[in-house]
Amino acid sequence: MGSLDTTLCRYPVLDDPRPDDTTLPAFMVSTTRGFLPRMDPVVDLPPEFAPLESLLQRMPVRTASGEPGLLDPERPGSDGEGNDLKEAVLRELPDLTDAVDKYKDNLPLMNALYRDYSFLASAYLLEPCHARFVRGEGYGLGRDVLPACVARPIARCARICGFKPFMEYAGSYALYNYRLVDPAVGLASSNLRLIRAFERGLDPSSSEAGFVLVHIEMVKNSGPLIAGAVSALDTVLPSSSPSSSSSAYRNRAHLNASLRQVLEALRSINRVMETMWNRSRPADYTSFRTFIFGITSQSMFPRGVTYEGVDELGGKPASFRGESGANDSMIPLVDNLCCVPMPATPLTEILKDFRAYRPGEHRAFLEWVARASEEGGLKGWALGLGARREGGESGEDDEGERGMLRESRALWLRVLDQVRDFRWRHWCFAREYIIKRTSHPTATGGSPIVTWLPNQLAAVMDEMAGLYEKMGGGGLGGEVEGIMDLVSRQRETLRKEVSKFCEERGVKAEGA
Repeated sequence: MGSLDTTLCRYPVLDDPRPDDTTLPAFMVSTTRGFLPRMDPVVDLPPEFAPLESLLQRMPVRTASGEPGLLDPERPGSDGEGNDLKEAVLRELPDLTDAVDKYKDNLPLMNALYRDYSFLASAYLLEPCHARFVRGEGYGLGRDVLPACVARPIARCARICGFKPFMEYAGSYALYNYRLVDPAVGLASSNLRLIRAFERGLDPSSSEAGFVLVHIEMVKNSGPLIAGAVSALDTVLPSSSPSSSSSAYRNRAHLNASLRQVLEALRSINRVMETMWNRSRPADYTSFRTFIFGITSQSMFPRGVTYEGVDELGGKPASFRGESGANDSMIPLVDNLCCVPMPATPLTEILKDFRAYRPGEHRAFLEWVARASEEGGLKGWALGLGARREGGESGEDDEGERGMLRESRALWLRVLDQVRDFRWRHWCFAREYIIKRTSHPTATGGSPIVTWLPNQLAAVMDEMAGLYEKMGGGGLGGEVEGIMDLVSRQRETLRKEVSKFCEERGVKAEGA
């Protein structure tokens, strides 16, 4: 096993998320709440923000009452061109940056203000694109100037919270965008509602609500995932190395128990993910997708967006990636824990760029996991493919240890198989919800729609195939043999599907 820097202490993951502490960021990392905010999101804004609240309540295509909202280009009295929200913002919304500063020490409230201003910013910039899309004319151009009454407050909130001044997955659209019907019931599916929406998401039966709420319910299972990952890393952290002669055997037992916890958490996440098909219908997705596009690599914003009055941007057009489930932290956690190598492609560079669009504590934790796993040699030791552990385990000393090693190997491949399952389903979503329904070439985050997800999916399947071969290609049980047979078939299916879609769209298969 590798030599781990003795300064690399265990990451301070919270067991108690301290929900009443307003001085901590809304997003931390805990074994109880996982990657969800450490408390339920703030719903109600202070009275100074009544003009913002009024606009957000009237904004969706269908409001909470079911009436047509400002974003509905077909509502009575609308000019049909997507100007109603813009006119209301310029007429009604003052610059409330000074009011933001009054509450800067209340970080959960700052996160709520960031969420709300980011919803308004995206709707303002993409309003004309939605109107054109409804008419069947594509997206056309978005607005390339964000007025100071939106630009300055969102920039201030983002700076305080550590986000980009544009809509993000965790801090805004998804994970900080739910409320509980009955606080005593907690995070049960039937008890969740959206706080903000673009289209019909204030109706809990809508596809927009289903899309967001499935993500929240997936991340609800991330606490055990984090606990299992940290527990696995305890086997290679210097402070956790026991001194007795049987320490290696006990550590392997501890590792296997930790991998089982990771595996069960991933299975729970994938079970929830599968419900997306029924709760957010493929035919409905493009009707609200318009509003979660970003600026980077999008035809709607060829010149970027100028944020009026935001001094730190220097008056120059800015470009930010859009909201994307790819910014979730669960699968990257397992990638980092298992040291899954990614290919050296431009698509992987996009993956790296996405790392900046996560809460700061999530970013720091994922970086720590990657460093601890790599420097500690977790993969090599867990699979019996690296150097002997100092003090002695070779994995070959007796039948008991050989059995434990076989279990480690099987568990490792089963964990990676859950990552494969997640990414395969994500690819199926992209295929059925987007690729077959629109010719727009980029995803909401600015990645190539046909080739980007397959870049990561192929990487995990290649890793599984490579490790299986290194470990002798057998002897790990019928379940693992079945998994590897599926991997072999899916690798070929993926290659054919990507080639077909690229040919149809006239793009390079490697996405470079």
